[in-house]
Amino acid sequence: MSHRIVLNETSYHGSGAVAEIIGEIRRRGFRKAFICSDPDLVKFGVTSKVTVLLEENDIPYELYSEIKPNPTIDNVLGGVAAYKASGADHIVAVGGGSSMDTAKAIGIIITNPDFADVRSLEGVAPTQNPSVPILAVPTTAGTAAEVTINYVITDEEKNRKMVCVDTHDIPVVAFVDPEFMSTMPKSLTAATGMDALTHAIEGYTTKAAWEMTDMFHLKAIEIIAKSLRSAVRNEKEGREGMALGQYIAGMGFSNVGLGLVHSMAHPLGAVYDTPHGVANAIILPTVMEYNADFTGEKFRDIAKAMGVEGTETMTPEEYRKAAVDAVRQLAEDVGIPKDLKDIVNPDDLDFLSESAFADACCPGNPRDTSVAEIRELYLKLM
Repeated sequence: MSHRIVLNETSYHGSGAVAEIIGEIRRRGFRKAFICSDPDLVKFGVTSKVTVLLEENDIPYELYSEIKPNPTIDNVLGGVAAYKASGADHIVAVGGGSSMDTAKAIGIIITNPDFADVRSLEGVAPTQNPSVPILAVPTTAGTAAEVTINYVITDEEKNRKMVCVDTHDIPVVAFVDPEFMSTMPKSLTAATGMDALTHAIEGYTTKAAWEMTDMFHLKAIEIIAKSLRSAVRNEKEGREGMALGQYIAGMGFSNVGLGLVHSMAHPLGAVYDTPHGVANAIILPTVMEYNADFTGEKFRDIAKAMGVEGTETMTPEEYRKAAVDAVRQLAEDVGIPKDLKDIVNPDDLDFLSESAFADACCPGNPRDTSVAEIRELYLKLM
C-alpha cells in the first residue's frame, strides 16, 4: 500500500517571516496581487502589515475583504468576479481559515471554470489545473489552511458546510509568522489552538493514519499542550510554539483526514455560525471517549504527549481516561465552554445528526457510527 504526502513548495517560519513575501513574488515573476483578507483584519490594521510591504516595493494589489467568519458561496463568487476584474496574477491570503479557504476556492475556480457553481467542488472534485498561485499569511494558530489541501465553504441555502479536498488548492508558499498571531484576542487564541489540537488528535487516530503522519501528529500534540496556555497569555514563547504546532498538525491531517469531531462541528458552524474552534473544543473530549476502545494504544501516546506522567504503567482504561482528562483540562484552562446547551436548539438535533453523518470527515473516524449514535453524542453534550 502506498501513502501520499502533499506539502507546500516552500514555507517560512519565525518572527519576521512575512518579509520574505517580496522576494518570493519577485522570484516567481508575479506582477499584481489579489489580497484576500477578512473585514476585521483590515479594520484593525493587520492586513496593512502585508499591503505596506507591497507598497514599499512597488507591487500593485487589489484588496477583497467580503469574507464572513464561515465563508459562503456568495463570498467565493464575489471574489471570483473581483479577481477577474483586478488583472491580478496571484493571490495573497491574509487571515485565518476563512480568508485562506475563500482564496483557495477563488483560485481553483479561476483556473477550473467548469467548477464555477462552487457546489461542484464539494468532496474530492476532479479539477484538472492547479489553483492560481496562493501565498498564505496565517494570522491565527489553528486551521493550518496554509499547508493543507482542504477548505470549507458554507452553503447558506442548505444550512450546511461543504468540505472540499483538492491537491490543486494548496498554497505554493506559506509565511508562518508568530508576530501576526500576537494580535489575536484570548478567546480566539484559545479556540484556534484547540482546533489545532483537534486536528492533531483526530489525525493521529483516523483510519488512514500511518507512521509519517503519526510522527507529525504526536509532535504537534506535544507542542500545543506545552504552548497553548502561554499563547492565551500572549507570551512570545507560547505564540511561537502554537505557530509551529498548528502547522505540523496541518502537515499530518491534510494527508490522512479527520473524524467525527469535525463532522459534528461543521453543522454547528453552518446552522448557528458557531466559531469552528469552539465547536471542536467542546466536542473533542466526548468523541474521544466514544472512540477510545477503537484506538489501540494510541491514547497512551496522546496522554504522554499531553504531559501526563506514568503512562507506561497504566492500564488501557487508565491511559484512555488520562488522555481525555488532559484534553478536557486544557480546554477548561483556556476558557472553552463545557457544553453545547447554549448553542444547540433541540429541535435541530435530527438535522444536525444527519448532516454530521453525511459530512466528508465522518468516514475517517476510527469507530464506525450512525445518525442515531451521533444524535446521542449531541444530547450528551447538551
